[in-house]
Amino acid sequence: MQKLLGFARADHRRVFAIALPMMISNIAAPLLGLVDTAIIGHLPNSVYLSSVAIGAMVVSFIYLLAVFLRMATTGAIAQAFGADDQTEQHQLFTHGILTALILGVVIISLSPFITSVSLWLVAPDPKLLNYATDYIQIRLWSAPAALTTLICLGVLLGRQDSRRAMWLVIITNFVNVVLDLILIVGLNMNVRGAALASLCAEWTTAIVGFYWCRHTLGWQLSKARIVASKLSLFLQANGNIFVRSLTLQLCMAMMTGYAARYGTTIVAANAVLMQFLMLISLGLDGIAYAVEALAGEAKGRNRPNQVRYWCRITLLWSSLFAAGYSLVFWLLGQQIIGLITDLSAVVDTAMRYLPWVIALPLLAHWSYWLDGVFIGLAWSKAMRDTMLLAAITGFIPIWWLSKPLENHGLWLALSGFLIMRAVYQAIWLLRRSRKVV
Repeated sequence: MQKLLGFARADHRRVFAIALPMMISNIAAPLLGLVDTAIIGHLPNSVYLSSVAIGAMVVSFIYLLAVFLRMATTGAIAQAFGADDQTEQHQLFTHGILTALILGVVIISLSPFITSVSLWLVAPDPKLLNYATDYIQIRLWSAPAALTTLICLGVLLGRQDSRRAMWLVIITNFVNVVLDLILIVGLNMNVRGAALASLCAEWTTAIVGFYWCRHTLGWQLSKARIVASKLSLFLQANGNIFVRSLTLQLCMAMMTGYAARYGTTIVAANAVLMQFLMLISLGLDGIAYAVEALAGEAKGRNRPNQVRYWCRITLLWSSLFAAGYSLVFWLLGQQIIGLITDLSAVVDTAMRYLPWVIALPLLAHWSYWLDGVFIGLAWSKAMRDTMLLAAITGFIPIWWLSKPLENHGLWLALSGFLIMRAVYQAIWLLRRSRKVV
């Protein structure tokens, strides 16, 4: 059997059969998002673009916190898929859809409260308030659809059907752009048109995703049953990952929130440099998805040696991507910053902190990869605990002690946080390495 980098070529292809479509979807989403922004941005009044930007940030934050639905579903489905347990896959899909719909309805019912609190926190210009309110309240009607799509993504990725998972992401953005042209440009509906376009896109994607999963699994509503004990375990896993995601988002928010104390130029420079994280995720997320599906399947098949094998090959690729990113950021960092902004003060400030970003892929890729391993092996409690420990013993004390360093202190805290996450996750993995099944 032909080998590459110590592993069979066929296994490298299997990793990228999962990873590559998700990398493509990660690229497609922001590109189509740029078209979306450009359409609303060409309206005669900038108040429309500002309102959509604020509203989209609020809605995206809510849906981003709900990513626990995708993560918990992927790991559980991957193991049931590996064990060839069709009944368990049906049960997981039933519980997932039920959870998504209930949470979606709760979000809709709380939309006035969510809107008022979020806009109080953001404190936008009074001219933006009514438009941003309309946008958020329209978009939140898509909550059941957006959360259902997360369940469908989890099912497809767990079953290693990453091409359809990729198409779900692309469908959302494509429908959104087409409807933007119709509603905003054609019907002059400005902010409400942008919100309705996204609403329709999310419901379209949810319907397509549900149809694909239903036929792939052979799921039938008439045979769907709620099993209280299994639903409780599913909700517990989701709760653990929610705490993990919330802790992560709060730490990342500090990079913008506390930087405001150091001036608007620092805030802008940090915002530019944080875009490098998006570039990192294009590759590292794809590898993480691959280890989720492959390690989960191997655990479901009760093959611990295969779990370790897939962990090793995906760690190799995660490391190679990380080294490649650091090299690109070192050689082309200034040019990338220049593509994002042409404000000389912001560029000069961002260049002062670029060394932190060059080191970021080498520090961050461990947690991307380990998250994938933990999701595949359904270690949600470990994900929660290691994230909390990293925040409590890493980010918070380093940030507090390095406050005299100002913005360098924030980047030091983020780096320490990433290192501590990797350390705690690695310790957990090594302790459990003989009990992965």
